[in-house]
Amino acid sequence: MAPRTPGSLISLNGTARDTPTAAAGRPERGMAHIGPAALARGLSREFAGRLVLDRLDLDIAPGEFVALIGRSGTGKSTLLRALAGLDRDVTGEVSVAGGAAVAFQEPRLVPWRRVWANVCLGLRVSDPKSVAHAALEEVGLTARADAWPLTLSGGEAQRAALARALVREPSLLLLDEPFSALDALTRITMHRLVLRLWAQHQPAVLLVTHDVDEALSLSDRVLVLAGGRIAYGGRIDIPRPRDRDHPELTSLRTSLLGELGVTTEGH
Repeated sequence: MAPRTPGSLISLNGTARDTPTAAAGRPERGMAHIGPAALARGLSREFAGRLVLDRLDLDIAPGEFVALIGRSGTGKSTLLRALAGLDRDVTGEVSVAGGAAVAFQEPRLVPWRRVWANVCLGLRVSDPKSVAHAALEEVGLTARADAWPLTLSGGEAQRAALARALVREPSLLLLDEPFSALDALTRITMHRLVLRLWAQHQPAVLLVTHDVDEALSLSDRVLVLAGGRIAYGGRIDIPRPRDRDHPELTSLRTSLLGELGVTTEGH
């Protein structure tokens, strides 16, 4: 795959062309560039002869928080990896203005480096340690900066992974089910942290999740991936924090569960 440059649309066969202008009416949230934060056109990917992504199109506006849901094996993580530039076998076109950073389901911290050194790993700045400490302060891990990764709790490890992603100031933050292994109370804490960091740094966010209520609680827009394409999308204009029993959320939850093949509670 050819290396991305901000504002360029990269064909996954290596050809670049100009990024199209964003659709009228999309919020810019103060971002300097013009156009979508992320754009995909005609993405396709096969695994062992099975088409997982089928000429998929996607636009994410600057500063927009998008949740992507779908049944297991529908290609959610494959799409995220394509947007991150991590899958060289995807065909189609991807544009990410300003760069992307990823936080995975597993924190993927290097065990032989201190937490602060994990945060600034590969970062090209004059004083990486100071930058790492500032990022760890944002996620409430100042006291654990010199700890070894294996001594961290699950929630602490995910905070460190978030700090590592955000320290790069990406225009697109990709979250691949980062809360799925956490207990319920830690998940709530992490949800609040992610929303606070999103409001502060204003990246566009794509959150891959299996949890419909998590998607409804966090995002501006929920998308359902099925048949290799975006099969359904619902926008959420309710202020945060949100009451899960809000009538609009209840209606959208029913629609999303229907798209996932869940028509009644427990079925």
